[in-house]
This record gives sequence, C-alpha cells and structure tokens, in this order.
Amino acid sequence: MMWHLLMEIVLILTIAFVLGAIAQKLKQSAIIGYLIAGAVVGPLLFNTEAIRQVAELGVALLLFSIGLEFSFSRLKKLGSIALVGGTLQVSITLAIFALLLIPFLNISTSVALGAMAALSSTAVVLRVLVDRAAIDSVYGRNALGMLLLQDIAVVPLVLLVSVLTRGGSAGDIALHLGLALGAALLLVAAFYLLFYHLVPRILMAQGLFANRELVVLLAIIIALGSVWVAHSLGLSPALGAFLAGILLAESPFATQIRSDIVSIRTLFVTLFFTSVGMLAEPLWLVQHLHWVVAGLALVFGIKALIIFFIARYFNTGVVQSLATGFALAQVGEFSFVLAAAAHEGALISSDLLALVLSVTILSLLLAPYMVVNAEKWAELVMTRIYRGKGLQPKPTHEHPASGQTHVLIIGFGPAGQQVAEALSNQDVHSHVIELNPHTASKARQMGLHVHIGDATSRDVLKHVGVQIICAAVITLPDPKTCRDVIANLRFLLPDIPILTRSRYHRYLTDLQNRGATVVVDEESMVGETLANDLISLMSKPGQEAMACALSGERWPVLEDSEKDEVS
Repeated sequence: MMWHLLMEIVLILTIAFVLGAIAQKLKQSAIIGYLIAGAVVGPLLFNTEAIRQVAELGVALLLFSIGLEFSFSRLKKLGSIALVGGTLQVSITLAIFALLLIPFLNISTSVALGAMAALSSTAVVLRVLVDRAAIDSVYGRNALGMLLLQDIAVVPLVLLVSVLTRGGSAGDIALHLGLALGAALLLVAAFYLLFYHLVPRILMAQGLFANRELVVLLAIIIALGSVWVAHSLGLSPALGAFLAGILLAESPFATQIRSDIVSIRTLFVTLFFTSVGMLAEPLWLVQHLHWVVAGLALVFGIKALIIFFIARYFNTGVVQSLATGFALAQVGEFSFVLAAAAHEGALISSDLLALVLSVTILSLLLAPYMVVNAEKWAELVMTRIYRGKGLQPKPTHEHPASGQTHVLIIGFGPAGQQVAEALSNQDVHSHVIELNPHTASKARQMGLHVHIGDATSRDVLKHVGVQIICAAVITLPDPKTCRDVIANLRFLLPDIPILTRSRYHRYLTDLQNRGATVVVDEESMVGETLANDLISLMSKPGQEAMACALSGERWPVLEDSEKDEVS
C-alpha cells in the first residue's frame, strides 16, 4: 500500500512538473499547471484521500513561511494603506459579497464565499510585479501592502470558516469562536516561551547554526510540531503553523530558516494544488460556462471598485488607485484552502464548489495579464471618464530617496567591518548578511540592518529587499562561495556594481567572468604592500647596510679604533 501511494505521488509530481513548466513557458503561473495536473491525474488514482491528507501539510508549511516573512516593522514601512487599507479591503469585500449572496444562500455559506472572494493571489501578483520591476511603483507598493495583510487574514478566515462549518445558532457560533480564540491564546503563550527564549538559545550554541543539516531539521520540527499541537487543541493546523512562523519572524534566524525549508515546502504545496485540481470538473465548467463567466465578471468588477475607493481614501491618484484594483481583482490561491475546508464541512455543495474552483482557476489564468496591463488599462479608463481633462497620472516609478539606497555587505569579518565603518563615516546605509550569529551581533551593535543567513541562497538575498540595494560588497574568503553569491546577485540585480575579494590570484579571472565589477586581488595587494613597506624602510636613516646588501655592495666594517673616531 505504501509503495503504491509513493508511485502515485511520483506520478502526480512528474505531471505537475511538466505542466508547471509549460504554464511558465506560456507566461502563466506554475500553479495553473499544478491544478491542471490534478484534474488530469485525479481520475487515475486510488488513494486521493491519502494524498489530500499529505497535501494539507503543504498549506501549513506555506503559512509557516509566510509567518516568517511577517513583521510589524515591515508592515509599518509599507504605510497605512497596508495595515488599515488591507484590513478595510478584506472586511468590506467579505461583507459586500456576503450581503449580495444572502438572498440566494444561507448566512454561513454567504460569509464563507465572501471570505474566498476577499483574497487575491500573492504568488501571481508579486511574481509579475518583480519580473516587470514594478514593485516600487505606486500601485505595486499598494498591492504589496494589501497582499501582505491578506496573507495575515488567511488564518482568521480559516478559523471563521471552520467555526461556520459546525453550524448552530448565533450563540453556538459565538461560543465556538470564543473557545477557539481561548485555545489560540494558549497556543500563543506556549509558542512565545518556546520560540522567543528556548529556540534562540539553542541556535546560538557554538557552531550549531553553521550546521545547515541541524538547522533544517530544527525548522521542520518547529513547523510540523506546531501543526500537530494546533490540531491537538482542536484548532486549524494552518493557524498553528502561522503562529509559529510569526513568532520566529522577529528572531535573527528567520531569514535562513525560511530559506532552509523552501524545498520541502515546495513539495507539499505542489501536492496541495494538485489535490485541489482533483476536485475540478472540466465538463461541469463547459456545461455551466455562463455562470462561471458571470461569477468571474462579478468578482473582478466588485473587487476592483472596492480597492479603487480604498486607495483613493489614502490619497492615491485615480490612475494608480484603479491600477491597484485591476492588479488585485482576481481570486487567490488561498481561496482554495477556504473552499476545501467549507466543502469538507458541508458548508458548500459540490456544484457550488465546482463554481468556486472554476472562477478561481480562470481568474488566476487572467491575473498575469491584469497585472501587466493594470496601469495602461487604468489610464485608458480614466481618460475616457475624465475626457483627458484634469487627469494627471502619477509616474509609474518613484526614485528612492538617498536615504533609501543601501549597500549590501556580505560577510562581517574584519574586512566587512572596515567596509561598514567607512560607509558609516560617509552616512551610507548598509545591510549585512552574516552566517555566524556571534559575528552578526557586532553588526547589530553598530546599528546596521543585519540578516543572519547564507548569501548563496537567493531567498536570503530576496528577503533583504533587493529593490533598495545600490551596490554589493563581498568580503567572504572562500572563492567558491564568492562565485555563487555573485551569480545570485547578478540574477536578482543585473546592473548593480559588485565588489569582491579574491583570496588567491588564480581566481581573479573567474570572479570577473562571473560578473564581479571590481575584484581585489589579495596576493597582488600583499606583494605591493610588502614592497612599499620595504622601500619605505630602506629610505629611513640608519638603513644603509640593508640598502647596500640589496644592491650587491659590501658595507664596510669599521675597526674598533675607527668606531671610536666616528663616535
């Protein structure tokens, strides 16, 4: 039985890989390929229920990694439109869709469907914005802030749907919600003691954090352990994973832990989306295409308008406000999580589930085009409305202020510390990536932005915030590591200057070919420094004997009587 299940998982992953690659080649999200793979393979499988249970771990690990990304300081940097605007967007969208559906469905089902409609696709939108270098545009920052808040809102929405599936009167629902919140608070208290005090001490142990295998193992224990504890308390496993991630997010180890679990998270998340694809019914979609198109138009129209008015409330220009609405008008991948939970709890019927899945899948197919053309379409619409009068679209990209450009220092040994001190004297802001926690603490004492992690991981570099990096300095002694870091930096930031050290002269050309702008050849510098110091020493008074020896002349040796005369 186990080997048969393994064979089915390998089959699913293989087809998901092929279709995901095809989707990406067609400039679509790979998630579309995973969903189609599930729809294709689903009828051929016997252990679909077992695969769905394994796939639930994917959602938990995804929320764990999102929790690691979240921090109050990061949310604050995005401004009030993230915290307040994102909260308004989720709440208003949920409420409007619920009110529209109540005449046709019961209250619990209407609220659940409203929760699904409130979420947009973080995976698709951010990928397109980054690829088009539009993440720093006005509508890009607005979208990023709201998406971050939506990711946070997934957990209470999952909790809400779980409570609604239990049914009962309003009093029963309130009681269940109160008990769930009480259990959640208990979980937060336990996780706080564990992740704020015990785990950092374990990781600070001498040499432990430098051992990647042990850190990966500890990260998996934390992620899966939090899932099990939440399930044991009768809470959503996703809630436990998210709380564990969010409490670890403020620790200096969050960046590297997130990078370490990315591979196993990818495995389980892929299984989750293929398991959702198993629920899709292509024949149903074709037969009810008119309902699907109507639902899609309703979702796009209402969400775009809600987000437009929220952005306008925060004094964003009309074009950028509507562009934000177009970029976030789709239904997101986390809506699948809510739909699966609602269907499992008999909150929505099979037909309604098929409608939700169809609308979500089609919206994800259209999402890349919506994001790419968001600003152009918004300007076109607003020009028609205003007839070209008084419409002053804001520029797409804003140049960051001088205080927002930073130098990235990779490695904080003696060389990195000297670079940081020199930049600090010039009032240049620096970010530091350092693997050793004890060395990183020195950078933190200097008031620098510190990220504990391995710079050979692109996830670690992305977490720094590559959009604010104007130059990079690599002070690592290992040539192979320097090559890997240069390759990652060139992939993420093709145009920035990269300065690196070369421990040995024979690696100089290789580092230059990899993309280094400036390579400091240590052997040449040592030779030059020694020569200069030697010449300086020879030029000092009393060094004539050394000068004669170097020139091949014999320095005369004085007799004792001659020494007395000289003296």
